[in-house]
Amino acid sequence: MDAIDQALDMLGGCGPEFGDNGLSNHGPMAAEALARMGRSREVEAWVERYRKRLDARPPRVEPIDARSWRQALGQLDRVSDWEEFFHAEFEAAPWREVLDRWVPRLAPGIMAGATHGLIRTAHAVRSLADDDKAPGRRAELISGLAYWAARYQPMPGALAPVPPRLPSEAITDLEIMPAHLRNPRPSNIFSAVAELDHFPPFARVINLAAPGDDLSAFLSDLTLTMARFYLQNSGRASISYVHTVTAPSALRMIAPHVSPETAATAARYAWQAAAAIHARGHFPHEVSTPARLPGPEDLIDRAVFSGDEHAIKFTEACLREYALNPDPAFLAGPLDLSGRYGRSRREGTGTNG
Repeated sequence: MDAIDQALDMLGGCGPEFGDNGLSNHGPMAAEALARMGRSREVEAWVERYRKRLDARPPRVEPIDARSWRQALGQLDRVSDWEEFFHAEFEAAPWREVLDRWVPRLAPGIMAGATHGLIRTAHAVRSLADDDKAPGRRAELISGLAYWAARYQPMPGALAPVPPRLPSEAITDLEIMPAHLRNPRPSNIFSAVAELDHFPPFARVINLAAPGDDLSAFLSDLTLTMARFYLQNSGRASISYVHTVTAPSALRMIAPHVSPETAATAARYAWQAAAAIHARGHFPHEVSTPARLPGPEDLIDRAVFSGDEHAIKFTEACLREYALNPDPAFLAGPLDLSGRYGRSRREGTGTNG
């Protein structure tokens, strides 16, 4: 059995979140990332360790009506109802058609589960595109979309037609939420960014940046901009800033399977989500990048050794971006994170800071 299919089988029956603070189930995403980095042999053991912390999938509440599905958006207790709903959608049409129909509907809530609805959907899309006959991969795409819908979280601001503008330019017009307005101890990322609902300057952010004809260039610019901000904020905000890179990079995995219009719309909301995390969590410090950075294989080794789900996913996403845009920030970020989290930190061999 393929490592991805085995991982999905092992994770069957697990819910999309666990614990008291809405921690997302990273199992399927990290397993797929490990396999993509050429570490399929590590997948089974990693999943076996990881799944011990997960909760069971919640029971169904009531069926979701195809005419009134909007009322069920953002209701986490309906996630199994959403899975049942998307199962019917996939029975009625090819998966790419369903994806192209639902990504624009869900894009305004791209912050769902701290962007994990998008990210989980994207890893499932890439996996299913390789083998669309594998039932477990189809079920995982359903789970990703269901989680996105159940955790749907719109941000302030209304999409309007605007000329193309890169995120690296738009970020200069982003107003950072003053520290005294922020809850110093938010329970999770999505509750932190929800504070922007009461910060009027953020409403204009959605229209500060937009892709032109080159979506890939827009995503490269966004991920690089945020990878550099990760380095400036590593430490207390490391995990938050990871998602400012992994979320827009995840859209790169979806884009080939949807229309250009769908991908461009989703890219604008991916920019908004990354900007939201930055506006709410910016605590910059001086950056000290090693004179010599490790190569991709060394970074993968470090992520695997850490065992940390964020380090694994961040490393895979950064290396994917580095292959298209070889900036050292895409190497320095994973190097930092793998040293801060996971096994290396527990054993005292990594960097604490």
